[in-house]
Amino acid sequence: MKSISLIIFFFLLSLVASNQNAPSLTRILFVFDASQSMYSRWGSDTRMNIAKRMLSQMLDSLKYVENVEVALRVYGHQKPVPPQDCSDTRLEVPFHKNNIDEIKSVIQKIEPKGTTPIARSLEAAALDFPKSTPSRNIIILITDGVEACDGDPCAVSIELQKQGIILKPFVIGIGLDADFKKTFECVGQYFDASSEKQFKDVMGIVISQALNNTTLQVNLLDINENPTETDVPITFYDKKSGKIIYNFVHTLNNKGNPDTLVLDPLITYKMVAHTIPPVSIDSIKLTPGKHTIVGTNAAQGFLTVKANMQYFKDIKYLIRQKNKPTILHVTGLNEVSKLLIGNYDLEMLTLPRLYINDVNIRPNHTTTVQIPNPGMVTLMFDAPGIGSILLEKDNQLEWVVNLDESTRQTFILLPGNYRVVWRSKNIKKTAYSIEKKFTIKSDTSIPIVVK
Repeated sequence: MKSISLIIFFFLLSLVASNQNAPSLTRILFVFDASQSMYSRWGSDTRMNIAKRMLSQMLDSLKYVENVEVALRVYGHQKPVPPQDCSDTRLEVPFHKNNIDEIKSVIQKIEPKGTTPIARSLEAAALDFPKSTPSRNIIILITDGVEACDGDPCAVSIELQKQGIILKPFVIGIGLDADFKKTFECVGQYFDASSEKQFKDVMGIVISQALNNTTLQVNLLDINENPTETDVPITFYDKKSGKIIYNFVHTLNNKGNPDTLVLDPLITYKMVAHTIPPVSIDSIKLTPGKHTIVGTNAAQGFLTVKANMQYFKDIKYLIRQKNKPTILHVTGLNEVSKLLIGNYDLEMLTLPRLYINDVNIRPNHTTTVQIPNPGMVTLMFDAPGIGSILLEKDNQLEWVVNLDESTRQTFILLPGNYRVVWRSKNIKKTAYSIEKKFTIKSDTSIPIVVK
């Protein structure tokens, strides 16, 4: 028995030492069943005595593991049955450093008496974890029976995970009938201890999974479904709570393969790769100790819009997916943007707006769009006034820009036929509005006197 504890001890030390990306502190709350049924005979002894011995040995193995704190909540040990007291749950030893001997001492004094309020114990456990220091919060429920009160352990567990209070709990069932096992699958990761030996093995597995990170490889696939796309920020969210867990920049290692990530296996993740537009994997479940590979299509190409910056200094343009209203990206002329392959609509923030639709982005190819050089118009007025410049297009007039009240105004406009419609601010009759037509050609400058 001593040799087994030593093996587990050194194994856990190696896990924590290699777990460089894990949060700095892991808190493990043991929720221990002390209901009346734990007096039942099981193998060489009662369920209670065997559970006490195994838990004590496991606590000894955790005693010198860094960045791990433990606590003990017990239910069913204060009030006998009958009558049934569904509030019979208590935090016997709270989280603090060097409390393992205290927990072991409390365990030895516990005597089974009462009922099985699992849901209420899980609900109360939410307040057992200190909020002062961020940590991975883990519950290990050790029980020989199902909920005996009116609570719903599944609903409580799901809500605690959704709020990000705890990770998915571990449930160790002691001598449970097969029919009861299904009731715990929604509570957490269930382990069946149908014998004393299996209970000992399960305890070691659960603790190692609670402390051990595992590895993941994310393949961003090119057009040929090879994992060559890279250099993209990726975010991992807790799928249940929506909290941001990790942020990385996707990297290819020295061999040209996607680099290996080390993640907490107790979380079901949603991953978003921040390409333009983003791609995601909705659900990633990891198996502790097993390398997992996931992939998503992320073939990309490049876009640049060429323009004469003598005229278009500081001009931006908008990128949208074809026929979709959402703006994906705002960038400058002559800059290079990396986009997922597909078709895009571009909106140049020029005067007037220039729309270039259905621009195709091909894999590993730079698509170049050239916009025409503009011209310049200088409008001169004999008094402050009110007016606008309009563009002639398809037998319609489109608004381009409003004029201010100054008597001399200069505009950079794309080639086209225009009209300026203006009225002096001091004149109060619509009939005195003035209209002037003019044409803009590339690389030309024209003066227009409006009076």
